[in-house]
Amino acid sequence: MTALAEGMKAPEFALPRDGGETVAISDYSGRKLVLFFYPKDDTSGCTAEAIAFTELQEKFSDAGTAVLGMSPDSVKKHDKFIAKHELNIALASDEDKSTLEAYGVRVEKSMYGRKYMGVERSTFLIDEQGNIEKIWRKVKVPGHAEDVLKSIFG
Repeated sequence: MTALAEGMKAPEFALPRDGGETVAISDYSGRKLVLFFYPKDDTSGCTAEAIAFTELQEKFSDAGTAVLGMSPDSVKKHDKFIAKHELNIALASDEDKSTLEAYGVRVEKSMYGRKYMGVERSTFLIDEQGNIEKIWRKVKVPGHAEDVLKSIFG
C-alpha cells in the first residue's frame, strides 16, 4: 500500500460515532476537517489531546473546520469518554481498524520489549475537496491542537 502524502485524496470512510450516529468523510464536503487518530480513550495523552481540541473547537468552527477524533475504541467507550471529560468533538469508532489501516496509522509498536500493533498518534488536515492538505505523524500532544489551528490560517 502506498503511504498517504499531502495532496492525495483522503481515504473514504463511514463509521459509527458517539451518540449512535454514523459519520462519513463525505459529511465534511465543502469544509475542512481535522481528523486526529489516537490510541485509546481515557488515557493521559489521549485525554489531553481531546481536551485541547475541545477547548479550540469554537476557533476551528469559526475557521470553517470540523474536528473528528478516531480510535479503535467502541462507541460505548467514546460516549463515556465524552461525558467524563465534557468533550464537544465527534469521535468515530473504528473497531475493525480498516480506516486506521487506510490512513497508515496502525503500526507496529514496542513496549517493554514486546511488539504489538497500535495506533500512531497522527493528525490529517483534509481540505474542502477531500484532499489531504497536511499530515502530522508521531504527534506530541502539548501544543499540537494549537499548531493545527495555526496551519489552517496558513
